[in-house]
Amino acid sequence: MRRGLWATLILSNKRIYTRSNNRIFPFLPCVQLLKAYKLNRYLIYSNKFINFDPHSYSNGRWLRQNRSQRAARHIEFDFDALCQKVIDVSPGADTITNCKKLEGGFNRVFIFTLKNARQIVARLPFTLAGPAKLTTASEVAAIKYCSTSIPIPTILDWSNDVTNANNTVDSEYIIMEHAPGVQLHREWHEMMGDQRVRCIDAVYRKVKELVDLRFPAFRSLYFANTPDFGGVRPLEYEFCIGPHCGTRYRDCNVGEQRYYHSVEPNRGPWSNIGEFCDGLINTGLSRLSPQMSTDHRIAEAAIPLMFHPDLHKGNIFVSEGDPAIIKGIIDWQATISYTLSGPRLMDETLFWPLRYSYRTWKDGTVALRHDMIETARRWKELGLAGQCPYSLPTPKDLADHEKEYKLLEAAQVLRRDLANLLNTASDGWVPPKEWEVTELAHREIFTGMLRAVVTNQEVDEDEPVKVEETLRSIWPFDITK
Repeated sequence: MRRGLWATLILSNKRIYTRSNNRIFPFLPCVQLLKAYKLNRYLIYSNKFINFDPHSYSNGRWLRQNRSQRAARHIEFDFDALCQKVIDVSPGADTITNCKKLEGGFNRVFIFTLKNARQIVARLPFTLAGPAKLTTASEVAAIKYCSTSIPIPTILDWSNDVTNANNTVDSEYIIMEHAPGVQLHREWHEMMGDQRVRCIDAVYRKVKELVDLRFPAFRSLYFANTPDFGGVRPLEYEFCIGPHCGTRYRDCNVGEQRYYHSVEPNRGPWSNIGEFCDGLINTGLSRLSPQMSTDHRIAEAAIPLMFHPDLHKGNIFVSEGDPAIIKGIIDWQATISYTLSGPRLMDETLFWPLRYSYRTWKDGTVALRHDMIETARRWKELGLAGQCPYSLPTPKDLADHEKEYKLLEAAQVLRRDLANLLNTASDGWVPPKEWEVTELAHREIFTGMLRAVVTNQEVDEDEPVKVEETLRSIWPFDITK
C-alpha cells in the first residue's frame, strides 16, 4: 500500500524544470590576457565561451546535508595559474581553445583542448578525497610504479603542497595527458561476444601484473623522498610503503567525525566518563585473540596485493578500431597494497561479523549484534571448531534485539525504496535539472508517509514504525518540521 502511495505521489507531481538562460560574454582571444583580466566565474577563450564556475560544485545537489556536501567539493584555487601550467607543459601550444569541466566523486577534472588539438587533463582533489598531501603523493607514486606495460596516461606536472612557491595554482593538482582511444562503456553494447571475451582477457592480463607484485606491508605507496611520516617501509628503487590514505582511516567524509588516539594499555584511573569509555574500548581491543591472524593458512592468503581501486568500463580506454585493445587505464587514486576480499563462492555467513564491525561508531551495534547472533546459531553448521566465543542472548534480550533489528531493516528498505522512487543516489544526490521536481516529490512523499503513520488505527505489533518520532528518526534525507 505504501509503495503505491509513494508512486502515486511522484506521478501526480511531475513537472518540467527549466533553467534560466545564462549570460553569454564576448570572448578573449588568448590565454595570456587571463593574468591581466580577471573574469569572475566566466572564462572565455578563442571562438568559444566557457560559462562555468571552476571553484564550485555544479553537477547536482543533495537531499541530505546539501550545504555540507557542496562545501566539501568547493575548491579555492587560481584557475588562471592552472591554465598557464597547462600551457607550460605543452610545447608548441600557446593557446587554450576549449575547456570542459567534469565533476567526479572525489575530484574536479578539467579537460583542456589546445590550439594544436592536443588534450590535457588536470585533476584537483576535493577535501573528502583523503588526507592533504598524502592522497596526491600516493596516487602519483602508484601511477609511476604501475607504469610498466600497463597503459597509464603520462603525468606532466603535479604538486601536493599548496605552500610550495612553485605551486601557483594554490591547490593540489595532477596534470596529465588525455588517455587515447574511447571509454569502454561507450563501445561495450556494440561489441560482439568474441570482442568482449578478448577485451576481458586483455584487461585481466594487464591488471594481473599488479597482483603478481609483492609488497612488504599493507598501506599506501609513496616516493621514498616523501617527507617522513613515521612507520615507513622501504620498497625497491625510489618507492616506499607509508600511511594508509584511504577515507576509512581518515576524517574526510561529509558530516562524519572521528577521534584518533593511540590504543595503549589503559587501566585508569579515569577522571571522567569519556576516559572511562576509552578504557573500555582499549580493553576490548586488547582482548582480541591473534590466533586467526597468526594462522599460517590465513597469513599466506592475506599477503599485501595491489589492485586498481575502481576498475570499471568508464576508467578503461580502448581502441576505436578494435575495442579489444586496451589503450589506457585511468583513475589510480587510493591505490593501496591490501588483502583480497572474501571469495564469493564461500558461505557469506563466515564474513558477516566483519561487515559492520568497523562501522559501529556510525551505524550502532544492532547490525553487528545480529550477525554475531546468527554466527553463533550456525557455528557448528559452518564447520567452525570449538565453542563460539559469543554467547546467545537471553530470550528477553533476544526479543528486544529483534525489535531493534526490524527497525534497522525498515530504515534500510526506506532508504533503498525512496532512492528508487526519486531516482536519486542513496546519499540523496540529484542532477541540477531534476532538483526542483525531486525536492517537491520528496516533501510530498514524506507528508504522505507521515499522514499514513499518524492516522493508522490498526495496531500491528510487527510494524516497527508506529509514531511520527520513529519515522523522522529513520528518514534518510533532510526534512523540516
